[in-house]
Amino acid sequence: MSVTAAEIEVVAGVVFDLCGIVLDESKDYLIESRLSSLVRKAGCGDYAELARKVKYGGDAALAVEMIDAITTNETLFFRDGSPFEALRHKALPELFDAKARTMYPKRLRIWSAACSTGQEPYSIAMTLHDLIPDVHSWDISVLATDISDAAVRQASTGRYSDMELQRGLPDAALHKHFTREANGWKVKDEIRALVMFRRINLHEPFHALGPFDVIFCRNVAIYFSPAARATLFRGLVNILSPDGYLFVGSSESLGDLGPEFAAQHHCRSVFYQPSKRRAAAVGAVPRAPTLGGPVAAR
Repeated sequence: MSVTAAEIEVVAGVVFDLCGIVLDESKDYLIESRLSSLVRKAGCGDYAELARKVKYGGDAALAVEMIDAITTNETLFFRDGSPFEALRHKALPELFDAKARTMYPKRLRIWSAACSTGQEPYSIAMTLHDLIPDVHSWDISVLATDISDAAVRQASTGRYSDMELQRGLPDAALHKHFTREANGWKVKDEIRALVMFRRINLHEPFHALGPFDVIFCRNVAIYFSPAARATLFRGLVNILSPDGYLFVGSSESLGDLGPEFAAQHHCRSVFYQPSKRRAAAVGAVPRAPTLGGPVAAR
């Protein structure tokens, strides 16, 4: 089912309102491949009718299906590699040193935003488990969120096929952190216990979350408008701890957002510490953030 330019305009407006993703005529293939079956399922004559039904029909379930269909859930374990090396060898050791001087030296909060089907937060959890011998005596929480209900449901099961685990996961990690099941593999309970899953739309306010010591927000803002992208990352700064680290996608650069977004490099990875740079710029001594953790998963 081919999509016309007029239909793309209508669909793009609804998709942007739902989740902040920007579509244009260059994404006609994506609209056709992702939404054609939903058009038929919803009994619509074309893509524009589907969009209008989502916007005005009051069918929340259909809106969720549209979001699930249009969002990209392409991911793999330890994706791009270097951010996890920087997490292991730079961010976490420095955070441990900084926290050793506080009232809560074993409290750690990490957010994997746009976690898709869970490979990123589980990769973070495996890194923590390997780095901290007594990890389960710590107060650690990895909040994993995505806009897609379907992705969050799948991620929360911790179950993956052979093909999914062959993409990026070293054999040693597979046998250490997963157990074999009839139709694939399941992440071990000791790793699953570190992660909480929740549906969150990054296009909506999230200031009630945090503070976080590390935020992974990779390869999602590339689909946002420039204004929505700036709002997202400036919002992340506001819930990042004074010594916190922000990791973005390998093709993303935040230098245009201001001097606090000066890139830093370690283990061939780029990361940011905007809270620390913002405090230094105004000559302030960063205060410890309000204590507390992310809201529990539904």
